[in-house]
Amino acid sequence: MKTQLENLLQQALTQLQNDGVLTAEQTPAVQLTRSKDPEHGDFATNFALMAAKNCGLKPRELAEKLVAVLPTDSVVIKTEIAGPGFINFFLSQDATHTIIPTILQQAENFGRSTIGHKDNKAQTVLVEFVSANPTGPLHVGHGRGAAYGAALADLLSFAGFNVEREYYVNDAGRQMDILATSVWLRYLALTGEVLPFPTNAYRGDYVVDISQQLKTQYDARMQRAAHAVLADLPLDAPEGDKELYIDALIARAKELLGDDYRIVFDCGLNDILADIRDDLAEFGVHYQRWFSERSLTESHAVEKALQRLQSNEYLYEQDGALWFRSTAFGDEKDRVVRRDNGQITYFASDIAYHLEKLERGYDRLIDIWGADHHGYIARVKAAINALGSDADKLDVLLVQFAILYRGSEKASMSTRSGEFVTLRELRHEIGNDAARFFYIMRRCDQHMDFDLDLAKSKSNENPVYYVQYAHARIASVLRELNTQTPAFSEANGLANLNLLTEPHEQALIKMLARFPEIINSAARAAEPHQVTYYLRDLATAFHSYYNAHKFLLDDIAKRDARLCLVQATRQVLRNALTLIGVSAPDSM
Repeated sequence: MKTQLENLLQQALTQLQNDGVLTAEQTPAVQLTRSKDPEHGDFATNFALMAAKNCGLKPRELAEKLVAVLPTDSVVIKTEIAGPGFINFFLSQDATHTIIPTILQQAENFGRSTIGHKDNKAQTVLVEFVSANPTGPLHVGHGRGAAYGAALADLLSFAGFNVEREYYVNDAGRQMDILATSVWLRYLALTGEVLPFPTNAYRGDYVVDISQQLKTQYDARMQRAAHAVLADLPLDAPEGDKELYIDALIARAKELLGDDYRIVFDCGLNDILADIRDDLAEFGVHYQRWFSERSLTESHAVEKALQRLQSNEYLYEQDGALWFRSTAFGDEKDRVVRRDNGQITYFASDIAYHLEKLERGYDRLIDIWGADHHGYIARVKAAINALGSDADKLDVLLVQFAILYRGSEKASMSTRSGEFVTLRELRHEIGNDAARFFYIMRRCDQHMDFDLDLAKSKSNENPVYYVQYAHARIASVLRELNTQTPAFSEANGLANLNLLTEPHEQALIKMLARFPEIINSAARAAEPHQVTYYLRDLATAFHSYYNAHKFLLDDIAKRDARLCLVQATRQVLRNALTLIGVSAPDSM
């Protein structure tokens, strides 16, 4: 209906241009919005207010001229000029009812669009999300990025984009070395070597479990004497520098283990990465690709990227280190890409990774990062520009922290200490559905306090329960229908949609018609939370209808018409819930 009305308005504007009332340059894009108050019609436009000044008319005068040339169509039963020049459109009841057969016919495809198409071809989008360091299990903070990234990818796909999902595995660098050293030290304890455990190492029980696997598989192969490990090391905190101490231990581990260090390293990496894969898969989050950071070095992609920056004159040496001149692109300071000890930085790997993604030929890259990476955006975009690529192809979306509360107690998120609530523990406690829904209820850049008690409650205050209960109620009605005679006839119901005249019915029908508009709006803005807002509004419209009217009537024509409406409602509920990774139960 909205598209049809937009076409009518465009015809009217073309006529005004032909009549010399305004030119194409004086004609802004038509903005057509749904009216919140039924007394103001179904749709409204502020076009006259936007264009009047350019063509030398008062807004109401331009509105009157526009309405005068609006083509006659059975969809529009009345137009009304309101206030300083708003135009309100009132649609016929028959026109609004057409959404019901459309939904029933299109079923799971209702709401799909082609806004992701350009020149009749789907634009390609790579969504990279979660990408947590494989140094420990995913915690509830990672869960928000997972839920948001998965919902956004599915939303964009539903809107017509060709979407791929990717996890960037940070399997190189200092944090992974700290993990490997932590595993080795726990392994040494299992072999009888007595060593102090560093204050800056990974301390979770999962590290002990990995070290036990290492001992089971390799027995004493990696055992080294405690005195050889600790000889001439600097002091750990609090007397010394904990960072200096852990770095010295990493160097000692590599020295004493030689080639076996890679075995210890991979044992920790593979165990944790497998756990992350399983955790996300159980959460309904899947990827087309798991991209290894380590592969960038092994394939010389990092050197390739640095050489390109060098040839473009954006690298320079200072104090033995190699620097990227990011200030040339507005960054607050230049950034090191290779340290004075010859090691490349994480930033250098990230430059190479984004170059690799751009060279795959995607139309758009979306990176979903934690909010603490805000300062990283400018330098990455600077590097893309310095490489001679288009930084506008990259969108970085920041996800704020999700803070879990148990009563008044806030849970810790420290991976090093091991005192954190894992995503798996959260899912097992409240279920995938509640976790997925709650994680995306708000804009990704808003802080989130995760109310655990609310997520577990079976009440109307729990939004996921409230929405799912609407779907279950409809399923219950349809089960009861199986005992009715005569049997339900969809054809009879569709033939009698004119009987749906109650205010609750009209409100529900209009709510159903909004779904495709919500999809387009949410996809353009990268805001899956719009779908959760819509779901709550739709559930409210249905529950109000359910509480006010009976569906299984003696009047068979009205019964079947109402059943067509509730079946359409069930379909839209299911489509929207599926889109955000939440189930649509038939009973609760």
